[in-house]
Amino acid sequence: METFFQQIINGLVLGSMYALVALGYTMVYGIINLINFAHGEVLMVGALVSWTVVSTMADSGIPGWFLMLMSMACAITVCAALNFSIEKLAYRPLRNAPRLAPLITAMGMSLLLQTLAMIIWKPNPKPYPLLLPTEPISLGGPVISVTQCLILGLTAVILAALMYLVNKTKLGRAMRATAENPRVAALMGVKPDMVISATFVIGAALAAVAGIMWAANYGTVQHSMGFLPGLKAFTAAVLGGIGNLAGAVVGGILLGLVEALGAGYLGALTGGVLGSHYADIFAFVALILVLTLRPQGLLGERVADRA
Repeated sequence: METFFQQIINGLVLGSMYALVALGYTMVYGIINLINFAHGEVLMVGALVSWTVVSTMADSGIPGWFLMLMSMACAITVCAALNFSIEKLAYRPLRNAPRLAPLITAMGMSLLLQTLAMIIWKPNPKPYPLLLPTEPISLGGPVISVTQCLILGLTAVILAALMYLVNKTKLGRAMRATAENPRVAALMGVKPDMVISATFVIGAALAAVAGIMWAANYGTVQHSMGFLPGLKAFTAAVLGGIGNLAGAVVGGILLGLVEALGAGYLGALTGGVLGSHYADIFAFVALILVLTLRPQGLLGERVADRA
């Protein structure tokens, strides 16, 4: 039972990081029906920018938690500017093009960002400095670190803030109007281009935070680190119902739990044939089952009729 509860904690932490990235996917898709496959690379850029700031100021005597906040602010700024530029230069000219064109462009942008990051930061993995206390917190058997507590808390706060933004603010109303019908929204005084850019900026901020949490939790950064979290987060968004904020979080948490429990028990279930590195099998089998039985995802986005 101790192993079971430990894997539950690990799954919640992993799922929370997936959820942070999936929220960016689902917000962009909900507004313009675009899968931004470069989103995982934005996570990678955020982690590497944070690593650069932290490594540069590691010997300055600044407390670790404050140094993390400083690096997070820099990473969010860089990622927001990057995603804003990507939307304006790569996606906006193709907004009325066939859907395959922006999809291919997104894949190309992903490869471009990976290559640029490899040139700027070099291809070798880099250790991410320990900024928060490493003493584990005992929960009567299972343990959790301060970094993992921070990940869980940030996910809950960010989801609550996004729900408030979308449902209670002027920008949120503009987002919902643009998602419903951008042409009619423009006639009512909404600026669709500004709303779409704001959505990309918010998604970039979430990816930057997720990248820093990923680096702090696993202790390493490199130019290719965004591919797998990006793919898993996209899977989580589809699993929960892409276009639905709560669905992205639910999908991320479920995916993290399935992956963690699979990693913990896969060897025993298969008699040692498969090890924990095959845990992805469970995640994608769960996705296939959900999409077969409920194609719109677990929470299913409400799709409005368009005039």
